[in-house]
Amino acid sequence: SQLGNVPLASLALVFPFLTLMQMMSAGAIGGASTSSISRFLGAGLIEDANSAIWHAVLICIFMSLIYTIIFGFLPNHIYSSMGGSNDVLDGAVVFSQIAFGGAVFTWLLYIFSAILRAMGEFVVPAKVQILGCLFQIFLGGVFTVGWFGFKSFGIIGPAIAMVVSHFLMMIYLYFYIKYKQKIIKLRTYPLNKKSFLDIMKVGAGGLINSITIAGTVAVVTATVSHFGIEALAGYGLGSRLEIIITPLVFGIGSVLTAAVGINAGANQMSRAKKIAWVGAIISFIIIGVISIAVAVFPELWLDNFETNILSEKYAILYLIIVGPFYCFFAAGQTLYFASQGTGKIFFPVIVGIIRFLTVSVVCYLTIILSWSLSHIFYAVSFGLAITGIGLSLCMLGPDWNSEINQKKIMNT
Repeated sequence: SQLGNVPLASLALVFPFLTLMQMMSAGAIGGASTSSISRFLGAGLIEDANSAIWHAVLICIFMSLIYTIIFGFLPNHIYSSMGGSNDVLDGAVVFSQIAFGGAVFTWLLYIFSAILRAMGEFVVPAKVQILGCLFQIFLGGVFTVGWFGFKSFGIIGPAIAMVVSHFLMMIYLYFYIKYKQKIIKLRTYPLNKKSFLDIMKVGAGGLINSITIAGTVAVVTATVSHFGIEALAGYGLGSRLEIIITPLVFGIGSVLTAAVGINAGANQMSRAKKIAWVGAIISFIIIGVISIAVAVFPELWLDNFETNILSEKYAILYLIIVGPFYCFFAAGQTLYFASQGTGKIFFPVIVGIIRFLTVSVVCYLTIILSWSLSHIFYAVSFGLAITGIGLSLCMLGPDWNSEINQKKIMNT
């Protein structure tokens, strides 16, 4: 924010796709990998678990190449179609080229974390993430605004910090898995259909869910851009609250994926359901306290940034309208991670599609009917509520309310 409104607007264009990559790597494919590996381990199938590990790594490398090609080499058309132009577009492009140029480090970081969580090792990836993120913040200050006399790289500073930090975290987790683990082994395996399908039967739905979430943000961002740079920068400031919310939800949800997966593999669905509800309630309460506090006292969040009065006004409007509903989104996403552990996410994905379509329709009407910006923010709030309520209703379905045969879990 110290660089001004133009860089903030540039980052607002890139942010949905950074979020998409994180959700796909950590949530969709990472969660699917945790689900597959933990279910194999729960069933005592060690060799199948090791094969799933190798196939998860191959999948993530392939996905990272897609991100590098699209957002590293071909970002101009994407960001211009979202309303970016002139300096805003230039900033988004150069940031994207660096951030997504190192996409493979991000993907491997999250897949290695997922592998460890699948076998019940939560402390090591958590410590690595905490220390790595703190180091990333430090590097961001050094490269972005020139702390300690270093040269300021401007808007590309945060991108450099992200790539360097993710690389170091990835390398540490690789050696930890390679040389510290006794049960699982990170080594090459012959390609086989079973391992791919067991991951992708959950991962494919997870990719769709990630696209609907990031797509919702992209549609909102593109619509807000019609109201000017100040509105886009203000929306960017307000929506960055997700930077705090997302890691907290993922921290709880990723534990549930492994816990539910192990219990599902052992044919203990009643226990798995209780674990899922407890996690959702914890997420709802924690995020509810944070988001409602920020909605009532927006300065608690906005005082951390430097911006002008007009951008701050838009940010306050966003936080007041949307803030109280983040607790529904948190609970819903936590239940989504839990659903990954069962290997059955059809209905949770449908909920995400409904949210995307609802918000998109309102954004479209806002443009053609010349509605105010607040209509967009109300649509975002309603979308968050859909996530929480919809995923809760999914818990009442047959996938969660009958003891599932162990063989069916491993082979469907």
